[in-house]
Amino acid sequence: MFRQLVLARIIEPTSKFDSLRVLAEAGISTVSYPTITRRLRVYAAEGWREQLAAACARHANLGPATLVLYDVTTLYFETHEGDGFRESGFSKERRLEPQITVGLLTDAAGFPLMVNAFEGNKAETTTMVPTLKAFMTTHHLRDVVIVADAGMISEANMRAIEAEGLSFILGAKTPQVPYPISQWYREHPDQQIPDGHVFTQPWPASPSDKRRDQVFYYQYSADRARRTLHGIDAQVRKAEDAVAGRTSVKRNRFVHLTGASKSVNRELEAKARSLAGIKGYVTNIADPNPEMVIGAYRRLLQIEKSFRMAKSDLAARPIFARTRDSIEAHLTIVFAAIAVGRWIEETTGWSLKKFVKTARRYRTYEIEASGHTIEAAEPLPADLATVLEAIKTRAAGH
Repeated sequence: MFRQLVLARIIEPTSKFDSLRVLAEAGISTVSYPTITRRLRVYAAEGWREQLAAACARHANLGPATLVLYDVTTLYFETHEGDGFRESGFSKERRLEPQITVGLLTDAAGFPLMVNAFEGNKAETTTMVPTLKAFMTTHHLRDVVIVADAGMISEANMRAIEAEGLSFILGAKTPQVPYPISQWYREHPDQQIPDGHVFTQPWPASPSDKRRDQVFYYQYSADRARRTLHGIDAQVRKAEDAVAGRTSVKRNRFVHLTGASKSVNRELEAKARSLAGIKGYVTNIADPNPEMVIGAYRRLLQIEKSFRMAKSDLAARPIFARTRDSIEAHLTIVFAAIAVGRWIEETTGWSLKKFVKTARRYRTYEIEASGHTIEAAEPLPADLATVLEAIKTRAAGH
C-alpha cells in the first residue's frame, strides 16, 4: 500500500482520500480509505523511514568521506493555533501561520538520503548536527563531507561539527573585507579584480583550538558584482533622499542615525562596494583546492532542485494532515516520491513533470467480448517508448 501512495503522490499530488481516485484512473488496485488511515501510523514510525533511508543509501553507494548536501525548508499549515510541533517561526515563504521545519540530506546529485521534521519555531542552524549524527549512526560512517550554505552555519554549529570530527565545505560569511582582498586592492589601486579570481586564506589551528586546519577561499564574479552594485546604488540613493529629507527614514543600512541627525554611512558603503562580487567558502578537508571546494558547494543547487520537486511536482505541504503521526507519514511518502522522481529524471533525462504529463495520456484497455479478454493499447510515441525502455532496463538491474 505504501508503494501505491507513493505512486499516487507522483502521478497527481492530492489528499490520501483522493489518492484512491488517482490510482483507480491509473488502473492500479488499491485498498479502502480506512485501511490507509490505519497504516499511516506505521509509515510515521522511525523504523519505516530508516528502511527507506537504508535503501536510498545503497543506491548512493555511501562510503568514507561521502559528499552530502544539507538544507532546510518550511511547510506551513492553514491554522492559527500552534500545537508544540506546528508553530510559528521564521518562514521561507514569509507566512505567519504555524509551520514545521524540514531538514533534507542528499548525496552530491541531490538524491535524498534522510529527511527530518522539526518544530516550526526551531532555528535552522540547530537542525543540521542532529540530522548528521543520526545519519552517520544509521549508516555506520566515521566521516562525511557536509556541504551547506552560510545561512545554515552558526558558531555553535561550526564547533559541533568539528567536535564530531566531521569534514565540511561551507559558505563563509564575510562581514569584513578579508585580508587577502584588502592586500590586493592596496597592490592594485584603481584596478578591478579579474573575473573568476580566487583569493586563498589559510587558517591553521593552534593546539588549543581543538579543530583541524581550515582554508578560506574568496571568489570574485563580475556578474555577481554587477548585480550587487546595482542594489547598493539603489540603497544609497534612497539613503541620500532620506538624509536630505525628501523621503522618510525607513530600514536602510546606509542611513546612520546619531540622535536627531542623519547621514549617509560612507564607510559602510565603501566596504559593501569592495565586497561586491565576492563569495566566501571555508573547508577543513585535507589538501583542498579551490576548484574542488567551489565545485562541491555549487552542488547545493541539486538539493534546491529536490526541494522544488517536493514543493511543486509533489505538493509536499501537508495541508490535510493535522496530527504529528499523519504529518510524519506524509513526509515519509514525499521522501520516497523524491527518491523515485530523482531516479526517473536521472534515468530518462526528462523532468518528472514532463514524464508524468506525457505518460499519463496513454492507456491500456481490456475488452471483454464473447467470453474472451482482448488487450489493447494506444501506440506510444517514439520518445516515450525510449524512456520507458530505459526505465525497464535500469530497474531490471536493481
